[in-house]
Amino acid sequence: MVVLSAVILYIFYTLLKPEPSLPVYQPTMVDNTLVDSTVQFVKKYHKIADFKLVNQNGDTITQDDYEGIYVADFFFTTCQTICPIMTDHMLQIQEKLRNDDRVKLLSHTVIPATDTVAQLKRYAVEKGVDDAKWNLVTGPKKEIYELARKSYLAVKTSGNGDQYDMIHTENFMLIDSEKRIRGFYDGTDSEAIEKLLEDIETLKKIESRDYN
Repeated sequence: MVVLSAVILYIFYTLLKPEPSLPVYQPTMVDNTLVDSTVQFVKKYHKIADFKLVNQNGDTITQDDYEGIYVADFFFTTCQTICPIMTDHMLQIQEKLRNDDRVKLLSHTVIPATDTVAQLKRYAVEKGVDDAKWNLVTGPKKEIYELARKSYLAVKTSGNGDQYDMIHTENFMLIDSEKRIRGFYDGTDSEAIEKLLEDIETLKKIESRDYN
């Protein structure tokens, strides 16, 4: 009788347990100091724009290379402040998810003039970047900065991507298979990285449920 009661309670708990969920971030949900004025009032359907950049191996990288879940950030190889910590945390994520083909990493340089393909390759080798999992990308500055401001909603400053423009952000963004933002995390905070890893697992469950 006790065993039967326990089974019934477990069934009720399972049925009543809420499904895992994560927000789908729209520009109107984000502090407007982080959002470019051209998208500030968008309430739905916000997605990461198509892009065409080049990685540490000289390969062209587009949205087609990121059809699943991914984590994005913005950095530069000669940064001596927040970027080394962010890179170490990206490496931690890489190691945790090395054998999980559903999740990738994408780091955009904010100084493409100096972060050439050769420089990105040196940095990748030095840090232990797994080419199959993680792309460090360079390309036209205006395109990268527009992605940061209008797609990823990653930075607090305004600008037009010209030679005097500079962005520097600690934000990591979690992107789902539909190119939507599902979370923002402080890439310098180890507790935020643990939360990010938890949210990745939640997002995998959500997508498995929704697409099956």
